[in-house]
Formats: sequence, structure tokens, C-alpha cells
Amino acid sequence: MGVESTPAPTPGPSRAGRNLPAAIAVGVGLGALIIGSLYWQKVLFVVLVLAAVLVAVDEMMKALRTGGAVIPRIPLFVGTTAMLIAAYFGGPMALLVALGLTVLGTIFWRMPGGSVGFVRDVSAGVFLIGYVPLLAGFAILLVQPDADGPGRVVTFFVVVVASDVGGYVAGVLFGKHPMAPTISPKKSWEGFAGSVLACIGAGIGGVVWLLDGHWWVGAIIGAVAVLTATVGDLGESMIKRDLGIKDMSNLLPGHGGVMDRLDSLLATAPVVWLLLHLLVKA
Repeated sequence: MGVESTPAPTPGPSRAGRNLPAAIAVGVGLGALIIGSLYWQKVLFVVLVLAAVLVAVDEMMKALRTGGAVIPRIPLFVGTTAMLIAAYFGGPMALLVALGLTVLGTIFWRMPGGSVGFVRDVSAGVFLIGYVPLLAGFAILLVQPDADGPGRVVTFFVVVVASDVGGYVAGVLFGKHPMAPTISPKKSWEGFAGSVLACIGAGIGGVVWLLDGHWWVGAIIGAVAVLTATVGDLGESMIKRDLGIKDMSNLLPGHGGVMDRLDSLLATAPVVWLLLHLLVKA
């Protein structure tokens, strides 16, 4: 008669609500794809971002549909593709023109559906256009400079990841005072302090080592990025709470949906692009 063994416990969510091993594995894999594409062929980075943004747009359309808004898929997908390609080949002005055409296309495409719900659907569509592909376009603008485009993108990603990791570690170890309990109960002021320290350190390191810039420029970028990353995270949490959903999807183990990983990145891309454009010579 054999001795029955007790099954090993299945890894579950960590104290902060994540499946940590899965989250780390997915994060490392995505990071490797991003860095590899940047330093091999920059156009592959554009393709990678486009694929992720199209998935995020689809997730957002499905989420907004739970709130009653029906957004036409074809003009959103075509417009998203056009906006990111325009940003890479034509710069900020081309991105702006593609944005305007995408908004017009969304309005015209919805017209045959009748007036019932027209304002609701178009408003949701325009919100989605501005929230996802427009903000993602600034990540594409970061890679444009021939001299240091990849370094700018890596600096951008590093400060956002540092904000997330610093906040997670400090929140798990020291978090006691909720930051926004009605929006994101797990966020704490202690976690935010960890984000600030990690983000500023990452900004200084990225600007000094990758862009040959001044340390104070990196400190400014890190300090601003931690604010935008936090706002982006809380903003998406508010959207999900309003729509009554937990995650945008379950596509990425330990992370949720693609949009759940892009929230902080999208909010941070415009300010990092602007600060680097103004303070660091290409």
C-alpha cells in the first residue's frame, strides 16, 4: 500500500493580484521582441506595435460594446494602420492628417446605421481613436531619428516598466495607505513612492547611457513619466469599472489583455517624445 502524496499547489495570484511567474515570463518575452526588432530592423518594431495596437483596439471595441456602443471595425482598423504608418514615414503632421481622416471615416461609416445611437457610437469611436492609435503613434515617432531612435524607444519603455515594477515591489512590501481605493484598491502611496524612485533612476540611466544626454533630463523624464504612467493605469481602471469588466481579455497570462499592458505606455508616449524632442538632440 503506497503512501499518497499531496499534490503540489498550483501557483496562484500574488499578493498584488498577479500570477507573478507568468507575468514575468510574458514581460521578458515581449521585451526581447521589442529590443530585437529595434536593433535589427526598425520597421519590424512598427509592425510589432501595429499588431499590438490592433489587438488593443479590438479589445476596446468589445469592451465598449458591453456599454452599448457599437463601433465600426473596418474604419478603425484601416485608420489605425494608416496612422501608425503615417507617423513612421511622415512624422507628426502625417499622423495628424491620418487622425482626421480616421475620425471622418468612422463618422461616415456609421451613417447608414441610422440616427438611433449615432452620437453614442461615434463618440465612443472618436474616444477610442484618440486613446489608442493616436497615443501609440508617439511611440512610433520616438523611433524615427536615425541616430538614436532605438535608444529613445528603449528609454521610453524602461521608464514605464520601472514605474510598474517599482510600484509593485514597494506596494507589496510596504503598501498600507490606499491611493485610489474606489478606482484601484491595490494601489498605495507607498507603491507610488517606489514608482517615483525607480522611474527617475531609469530615466537618468536611459538618457545618460543610451542617448548621451544630461542626467537632469533623465530625472525630468522619469518624474513626468511616473505621473503619466499612473494616470494611464488609473484611467483604464476607471473604464473597466464603468463597463463592469475585470480585464480587457485574458490573452496575456498574468497580465490580462494587451490593452491592460498598454495603458501606462500609451499615456506616457506623448510626453516622453516631447521631452526628448526638446531636450535631447538627435
